[in-house]
Amino acid sequence: MFRHDEKVGDGCPDVVDRCPYWSVLRSPRPDRWFASDNAAGAAPEVLAALAEANTGHALAYGNDPWTSRAQESFRTLFDRDVTTHFAYGGTGANVFALGCLLQPAEAVVCSRVAHVTYDETGAAERIIGTKLLEVETVDGKITPQGLSSVAHLLGSEHHVQPAVVTITQATEMGTLYSIDEIRALCALAHEMGLLVHMDGARIPNAVAALGGTTAALRAMTFDAGVDVLTFGGTKCGAVFGEAVVFARPELATRAKYIRKQTTQLHSKMRFISAQYCALLEDELFIDLGRRANDAARQLFEAVRDIGALSLTVPPQVNSVFPRLTDPAKSALQEWSFFWDWDVSASLVRWMTAWDTSPADVERFAAGVREALSN
Repeated sequence: MFRHDEKVGDGCPDVVDRCPYWSVLRSPRPDRWFASDNAAGAAPEVLAALAEANTGHALAYGNDPWTSRAQESFRTLFDRDVTTHFAYGGTGANVFALGCLLQPAEAVVCSRVAHVTYDETGAAERIIGTKLLEVETVDGKITPQGLSSVAHLLGSEHHVQPAVVTITQATEMGTLYSIDEIRALCALAHEMGLLVHMDGARIPNAVAALGGTTAALRAMTFDAGVDVLTFGGTKCGAVFGEAVVFARPELATRAKYIRKQTTQLHSKMRFISAQYCALLEDELFIDLGRRANDAARQLFEAVRDIGALSLTVPPQVNSVFPRLTDPAKSALQEWSFFWDWDVSASLVRWMTAWDTSPADVERFAAGVREALSN
């Protein structure tokens, strides 16, 4: 269904040249593209924290003051005795987190469009040797009915045993689980004997959209029954590094060994930890998520009147999924690149970031209007 090509500019590179009246599309490419929040730079506060950590020597592998401070900040953030370990990136963090929860002959239940099954090159299967059981979704979200569809496997020696369900907040389709939906899924999973992992690659955006407070974060994660959370920072102002947060210490008893085995132990850990010290201070991560969400809403409002885009529902977080066809699509991608999303439905994805400005939105929207009006 989805397609994420690396063929930047594939299509009609000479469309703009054939349309001399497209003044906006003939202008220099925008500084900030709408391809992904991964394309954005680091927040100034994060860069300052990295510079501050780059002083003198500190013991390796997390035996440093920044890691201790970041771990304590997570305990304060969630108001409970969570255990936090840091990893290099999102795929590795998910594999590491799931690996801590699984025994031999056990499997992970996931959405059929989950990043862990669709966009991580089989990392979970290859590295920790687990099977991914894909279930149908509604708007990218696993439902109780979807989770129940694997219940018949439980207890049978002929079938891999579902042991963990992983949900993504916000989802790959830009939708959000409500707190009640997460609570219901966690209750069912625990009733079935499963643990719950949340892939929070864009958890700052989700928190900003569902209340914008630490109370909202707690309500949608550990208070709702989530057992392990991958807390993303890279898509929201960090340079690199993700946090894996365990709701209870007993879930992390083998975490330090599994992190090393899954190649996620960073020797100079302070440079990951220092970023989280900055992101968690004064709830900066929520503010950065809110900025990205607000920019997506501004973009939606700027072009929602263009019928050809088929935009009817405002974005919940920082992604917009309009319909675009050639030649306009290729002309826009040449000028300000963005990804094809669902090629069969002519859907593309426009994604905003923490540093997307109103001027960026205005200029991009003007380019969209020119492309489609001609």
